[in-house]
Amino acid sequence: MSVQPSLQAFDVEGVAGRPMDRPADADSLKAALRCLGGGVSVITAGEGEARTGATVTSATALSVEPPRMLVSLNRTSSTWPVVERFGHFCVNIVGGQHEVLASQFAGRGGLKGADRYLGAEWTRLASGAPVLQDAAAAIDCEVEEAIERHSHAIVIGRVVGVRIGRGGSLLYREGRYFAHSG
Repeated sequence: MSVQPSLQAFDVEGVAGRPMDRPADADSLKAALRCLGGGVSVITAGEGEARTGATVTSATALSVEPPRMLVSLNRTSSTWPVVERFGHFCVNIVGGQHEVLASQFAGRGGLKGADRYLGAEWTRLASGAPVLQDAAAAIDCEVEEAIERHSHAIVIGRVVGVRIGRGGSLLYREGRYFAHSG
């Protein structure tokens, strides 16, 4: 027998110092995930004017043997179709000095596509995806597999190049950036 709680069972107002129970919906999940700090990466893909990218906290290693990365991209974003078309992406792990760039790639300021690359130096490694010259680290990948589920594509990348830079990483928690000196 399954019991469905009514909305009245949730303490949606909360009391200072007490946990707040909420319905299992998109807004509640977003609120919960804001409590989880994450490393900030700029995912880049494409070439020339067909370049674009996104700021994510969802990039992670799937395995180190063999070297594979995993990133989750919104299927309605401008980034997913470019990753799918070019078959590559780079996970640019950004540092504290890249807060403005991370905001640009998050869509703040209205920049889109290749305009998001303004104000930084870019190069390429093996896959051809754009690589941030002074990233804390860059992990260059070719798409091995993409699994489309719900609103996102779970993209598995075969690591074809790695560049280790200097400095700590940028972190994101509760809607704010924090520089980590490492």
